[in-house]
Amino acid sequence: MTWTRQDLATRMGVPLDWPAVEPTNRWIRVRLDGELIADTRRAQLLIDYGPNVLPTYFVPLEDVRSDRLAARNAAADGTVTWSVRAAGRTADRAAYGFATPPAEFPELADHVSFRWDAVEWYEEDERAFMHARDPHKRVDVLRSSRHVHVEVAGVTVADSHRPSLVFETLLPPRYYLPREDVRTDLLVPSDTTSICPYKGVASYWSVHANGVVVPDIVWSYRDPIPENPRLRDLFCFFNERVDVTVNGQLDRPWTPWT
Repeated sequence: MTWTRQDLATRMGVPLDWPAVEPTNRWIRVRLDGELIADTRRAQLLIDYGPNVLPTYFVPLEDVRSDRLAARNAAADGTVTWSVRAAGRTADRAAYGFATPPAEFPELADHVSFRWDAVEWYEEDERAFMHARDPHKRVDVLRSSRHVHVEVAGVTVADSHRPSLVFETLLPPRYYLPREDVRTDLLVPSDTTSICPYKGVASYWSVHANGVVVPDIVWSYRDPIPENPRLRDLFCFFNERVDVTVNGQLDRPWTPWT
């Protein structure tokens, strides 16, 4: 199932106030294989969400090392891409911008962004992962005594009265459970990982229960970012894909992962 920005905003009951561009006070640097490509204290933050669209920084071209940009290519839709060269390696089409910026965002003229999977971004002296953090988004972790029960193929996989609830802007609550309240004997480690700039790098497990294997439905942050230490080594289930009841009520949200 595909989804749009309007779908997400409507289902979450929030106003659609993006895309938007605003200046950031953060010192932004971009590196390729450790070599400095861009260095600025006057970046613009583009806040947008959708399929393959997440917040990112745009850096003034004046603050980008021009000798590291090569093979400029202009597309019919007005976008421009460059390859990025450093340390003897070339990252194809790793930088992009606009020949003429969108009418609603004139501040992006003569600015360039970079693919997050191709280069290393830094906010101040800390590495930033996956996408830029939205300053209007919150991630709150609260301990709770709600009763959370997880069932797969008729088998109880977890049962807890001491979950930690994660409330994240634009997303439904997530229920993170202590290891002791999860049947880890039913979990099969996966090679899958994901990165969240608000939480860290997640490891995944599949569940094998009653002869049924449901892949990659459990995740945990073994080493969460310093802002969210409460998440360390807790387990969370995709309640879009398994039966999670909270105080006896089935919790089956609609999200981009549905």
